[in-house]
This record gives sequence, structure tokens and C-alpha cells, in this order.
Amino acid sequence: MNRRILNTIVAVVLLVVSQRVHGFFEEIVVYPPEIQLDGNFDSLQVLVSSNEGGRSDKNAIDLTGESEFSIPDESIARVDARGRIFAVANGESKLHIAVRGVTKSVPVRVIHLVPSPTVDFVNDVQPVLYRSGCNAGSCHASQYGKGGFTLSVMGFDPSLDHHAITMQSRGRRLTTASPADSLLLQKGTMTIAHGGGVRFEKGSIEYEILKTWIASGAPRPKQDAPKISKVSVQPAIRVIDLESSQQVRVLAEYTDGRKRDVTGLARFDSMDESVLTVDAHGMVRTVGKGQGVLMVRFAGQAELATFIVPFAPNAELAHWKPLNFIDQHAATKFAELGISPSEVCDDATFLRRAYLDAIGTLPTLEDTKTFLDSKDPDKRQRLVDELLGFSEKNPSKFTDAYAAYWSLKWADLIRNNSTVVGESGMWAFHNWLRESFRTNKKMDDFVRELITAKGSIFSNGPANYYRIANNPQDLAESTAQLFLGTRLQCAKCHHHPYEKYSQSDYYGFAAHFARVGTKGSSEFGIFGRETIVMVKSGGEVNHPKTGAVMKPTPLFSEPMDDPQDRRIPLANWLTSTENELFARNIVNRYIAYLLGRGLVDPIDDLRSTNPPSNMALMDALVEQLRKNDFDVKQLLRTIMSSRLYQLNSQPNAKNAADTKFYSHYKVKRLQAETLLDAIDHATGIPTKHPNLPLGTKAIELPDANTTNPFLVVFGKPKRASVCECERSPDENLAQALHTLNGDILANKLVDEKGRVAQLVASSRPDTEKIEEIYLATVCRRPNPDEMETARSVIASSPSPTEGYQDLLWALINSKQFLFVH
Repeated sequence: MNRRILNTIVAVVLLVVSQRVHGFFEEIVVYPPEIQLDGNFDSLQVLVSSNEGGRSDKNAIDLTGESEFSIPDESIARVDARGRIFAVANGESKLHIAVRGVTKSVPVRVIHLVPSPTVDFVNDVQPVLYRSGCNAGSCHASQYGKGGFTLSVMGFDPSLDHHAITMQSRGRRLTTASPADSLLLQKGTMTIAHGGGVRFEKGSIEYEILKTWIASGAPRPKQDAPKISKVSVQPAIRVIDLESSQQVRVLAEYTDGRKRDVTGLARFDSMDESVLTVDAHGMVRTVGKGQGVLMVRFAGQAELATFIVPFAPNAELAHWKPLNFIDQHAATKFAELGISPSEVCDDATFLRRAYLDAIGTLPTLEDTKTFLDSKDPDKRQRLVDELLGFSEKNPSKFTDAYAAYWSLKWADLIRNNSTVVGESGMWAFHNWLRESFRTNKKMDDFVRELITAKGSIFSNGPANYYRIANNPQDLAESTAQLFLGTRLQCAKCHHHPYEKYSQSDYYGFAAHFARVGTKGSSEFGIFGRETIVMVKSGGEVNHPKTGAVMKPTPLFSEPMDDPQDRRIPLANWLTSTENELFARNIVNRYIAYLLGRGLVDPIDDLRSTNPPSNMALMDALVEQLRKNDFDVKQLLRTIMSSRLYQLNSQPNAKNAADTKFYSHYKVKRLQAETLLDAIDHATGIPTKHPNLPLGTKAIELPDANTTNPFLVVFGKPKRASVCECERSPDENLAQALHTLNGDILANKLVDEKGRVAQLVASSRPDTEKIEEIYLATVCRRPNPDEMETARSVIASSPSPTEGYQDLLWALINSKQFLFVH
């Protein structure tokens, strides 16, 4: 065969194979469809994608990294291999794109290039310093700076930075007569030794911006310069295959209406490197399955883009029957991620789970048997309604247990502690909490009473809030973290590194508490040491840098004051239905309490750069909470009534990797107080707590101080922090030893008044006795194999008493008992 013919055949075959492998497209999409560069240092990132096969924009295939870019007339503009276009001169040209057998052209227009451009310190110079990492906490923005050169973190203080660059060290960092000889440029390009290495290249936009600014005399920051109002990322969300790439584009909007592509000046960080990585130019690459978030920062603003890498092509949802809107949103997320949820748990598991999650208490033997034996198809919903007081039959049956359990939760967060407020203050606060949850006080009323509290800490429980946190800064931080899920601590000293909170935001928020004071009173006797919380006629908070008196201002709002009490407008703003953070914080906490993980994690870190794992579900729950006037019992009822809450904790082969989307129930360790009460219930021997009547449960303890070694070992918090993290969920060896061979459990097992002693003394059959032990511990009857094993253990023991003790000990030490599953 002729060699030329053979070569032609081979070429055709290779072309066909190439088309199959690489997927040639008939059409590509270029964004933006028309390119305009405005000003000397303007640049723009082009995105190239394909919606081949009917793909939506959310599922589009990114082709930017594969494309070849060219501009015929490079005297007007130039383009690099990444698709970033740079202005060269005023005029018009075209950008040509070629990828996978398709070519396309888009118009390019360059305007407003001038011989002597103006460079703004805030909007041009500081972004270059930020992009180069100069004002990062690890570099010149560290506490003492580097090499005698100190900048503010993320450029939050332009005046300070300008002074440091232009005036400090006798002004040697700049040479306005010969800008290229400036130390700032020579070190940044490593022309001379620089511990930070190369920060930018000669001739780059970053270099030219700094050089032009120096040449123009290094002008100061303009007070009236337009400010950035918004940063956005394109695409904002993308469903993408594993080991694929996606170029992102960043836009900044200014208060004067101008929009600017700042991709080349932004900083990029992966918030989950097990799912995605990103380079310095905004090229994202997926490395694992799941949902990952890209954080983009520019000039003190932060924005996110979400990338979804499905676990499987499809989710098996044929068996999924939604019980409410939670399940509908969960199913949408499962389908998006290709996650197949587990089956629903059995009745015994649901019974125990619901009791422990709703009231922190195990069911009685009678209630357990009644539920397990019931044939009512709606018995789970009826159980939830009964636990939460929605049952018409006996609405107050579990009210006291509910109030005790949730008072314990909130007392930990608010830090009610006799060490700080004394015995009388602690009891007053505890009693207010118990009554609030006993009467199902709406959460907005609960918070409003707390924030505006005043008077005697002995007579008015919530007034103790101002003894626990007793200065404006602590009150600002505690209030924001507790009721907004916002951690303001970073903004106390500098601009928040992951948020738009500034020092002004921090101290403006703290100003609401500037006039809260205390005084002594002898109403309870000279030895009572009563404290009165009061509102003073004066008191201000000053900005630590400028010394300016701060007006009381809620976060991202206008100043709000009240001549009588500055806390009143704060409380009204905080609990408003318009306050997105307040409602989200409540929803997120209760989702975490019931499902083991918040939609946002950590539970009390609801910053914009830490988005919910299921935004649609968060929005739906927030909307329902508002409609129900912040009724948390209704919120609990909605969550517990969902199929999502009722899933088995055992993962299947198709959801084992999921840790964020609730495809199987997250196993939770019983907290210290609940576990001790459960052991008391199982053994039949209540724990005697100091200075409290016998029969008082551990979940009813009002104080953080305890001498009970069991509670200490299992992590009862000291209430020193408003962070949920103070109660650690992690297991340790000391805990295992405590239940395996500790005196507390051992003594309860052998007590003559305990469950084992009563069972041995009765004439009931062994099968009934064994069944009772199972019902009292794991809330179910033993299966045939377990029954046979239990009878064998008892029969082979030195005595029936020891056999039953061993059985009860083994079940208490089982994972089914120690965990909510």
C-alpha cells in the first residue's frame, strides 16, 4: 500500500479517536461577549465554556485552560495564554479563540488610556500590596512587621500604610525622581535581596501601577475616592467532574457605579483542599468528590464560588418519600451530588433518638413498650408531638424535662456560673431560663429580655448577663457570637481576615453597651452583695486608632441610638425578622443539635465565607422560623418530623464518604449530664447531687461547678466561653475506664435497691428480666441470638445476681447505649 495513503488513513483514525476522547464541540460560549478595557492598567479575564448536550450554565464545561488566544493587532491589546487581556493603546481589535476544533472571535475595545494616568492609593496600590501578600499576617502585617516595615492587616488602615511606605525609615523606600530605583520595587522584584522573595515581575501590571504611583509623587489616600460596594465571582456555582478545571473571573463594583475586572489582583483560597485546589490566577482544579468552596478576596471584601463534584452519576432516590420540605431540599442536594441516602431507622432507634434529642432523657419502660407495640402508622409523628407538647391528650407531660434539658444547653452558652454571679445570681438566672423554656417563650422575646435586662441580679435573672460579660467589648463579642453566629474577635485589633467586618464595625457594635453599669445594694442585707445592673447617663466607646467616639451601630446598618437605653434599638434590630443572621443562627444551632452537624460548621461561625452545605434548605428553614414567630419548638418539630432526621445511622456503600449532607444520621456521644441520667435510669439508682434533693437529674443542675467526677471526666463545661466547642464531643481513655471499671457505675450495679436486685428478687421468667434490661438501656427487646447469649451468660455465672449485673454492665458499655445513633 502506498505510504502516503497509509499515512492519510492513520491521520483520519487518529482524528476520530481524538474527537471521541476530547469531545469536539459545535459551539462555544465566550464571556464577556464584548470586551472593553478602560484605563491604562485595566485587564480582563476571558472565560470560555461549552453547553454541549443541553447542559445548563451550572453544568457547563470550562474550556478556558485548553483555549488558544490571539489578538491580531497587539498594539491595541495583548493576551496571555490564560486568556487575560491587557490594555496597550486606545483603539479596537478582536480576540480570537480556538479550542477543540471551534474558533470564535469577540470584539475588543480599549478606551481612556492617557500619557499620565492617575493611580489611587486605596483602589490601585493597596490591591497590589494585598495581591502580592505584603500586608498578610505572615509578612509585613505581622505584629512587629518585617525588616522594620509594618503594614495593616489586609490594608484596613490606608493612612497608616501610606505613612509606613512614604515616611518611615526617612522615606528611603521610595525614590520619586527615579521610581525604578525605589526600594519598594527593587525588593518586590528581587532586584536586591528580599526575604519574601519575588512578589511581582518587572513590567507586570502590578509593577507598573506602583511605579506610576511613585512617579506621580506617591499621593495620599483620597477621602472621597469611590469605595468597593461588592465583589462577585463568575461562575458562582459549578457542577464539575473530578480532575477537571475551571477558570474563575472576579468583578468589583464601586460606589460610583463602575465595574472592574480584578481577577489579576484578587487572592484565591480553597476552603476544602480535599475537593479542590486553586492557583494564584484563579484556575480551580478538582481533586476529590464532594462540595468545595473557593474564597476570593479583594480589597477587604470576600466572596465565594461553590464547586460540586458528584460522588456518583446518579442518586438512588426511588425509595425516598419526603415527609416535609426538609426532605425535598435534601433530595435535591442528594441528586446534585449523586448521594444515595440510607434507609429509615427502626422504631426502637427512633424512639431512643427522639427522647434523647428532645428532652435529654430515656423513655420509661411503659412508654417504650407502648410505642414499640403500637401499630399506628403515624406513631412517630405522635411521639414527636407528645415530646414537644403539641399533643392534645397530655400537652404538659414532658414540659419539665424539655425545660430542664434546653435550659442546660443555653446556660452553658450564656455562661451561668456561681463563681461569677454568686449562688443567688446563678439561681435567679437558672430559674428564668427554666421558666422561659417551660412556657416556650419565643426566641426573639427571650433574646430581647436578655439584651435589655437591668435591675437586681437576685430578682431579675437575665440581668446576670451583664455580670458575666461586664465590659462593652466582651458584651459585643458574646452577643454577636451567641445570637448572630458571628465571631467579631478578630475585628477588635484589625480588619477581619475572612470578612468585611472592620474595627469601626466592632467598636460601633460595642458602643451599644457603653452605658451599662452596675452598683451595689443592701436590699438583701449588707452581706448579700447584691448587684444592680443600670443604664448610666454617659459613657462612650472610642476607636483605638483614631480616638473617634463611636456611634452605636448594628453590624452593616445605620447608627441607632436611644436617649434612654442604647440597647433597645440593638435588641429590636437583633431580633427583627429582617435580620438574616439572627434567624440563620437559630436554625443552624438546632440543626446541629438534632442532626449532629450544622448546615454551617463550626456551628457559631456564620460568616459569608463559610456558607451552608445546603443553602436552599437553610433558606427554607429560616423562612418557616420567621413565619412561626421564632418558635423553636415548631422548628424542632419540623426537623424531627422529617425523613432526613429518621435515617439510619449506618451508611451504605454509596454515602459512606458523606459527612456534610445528612445522607445517614450522624452518631453523637451522649453528653455528660444525659449519660449520667441514663445510667441512673438503667440501674434504677439516682445520683445524689450536693445541696439538691435526691431525684434531681443531672440535666437539671443549675451550676457549672460540680464535684461529681463522672461529670468532670465526661466533659461538663466550666462555662468559661460562649463557644459550643467548650463541650468537647471527643472520647478519651479516662471516659472508657470510668464506665468499664469506675466506682460510680459499679456501686449502682450492686446496690440492693437497684434494678438488678429487684429483678433477681422477683419470680418473673428470665426472658422477661433480660427483656427489661434491654428495654431500660437500649430501648428495644433483644433479638433471639441476644436472648440466647444473655441466658447462657446468666446460667454460667457464679450466681444469677452476678449474671444480671454482667449483662447490664455490658449493655451500658455498648455503643448503642453510650451514643445517640
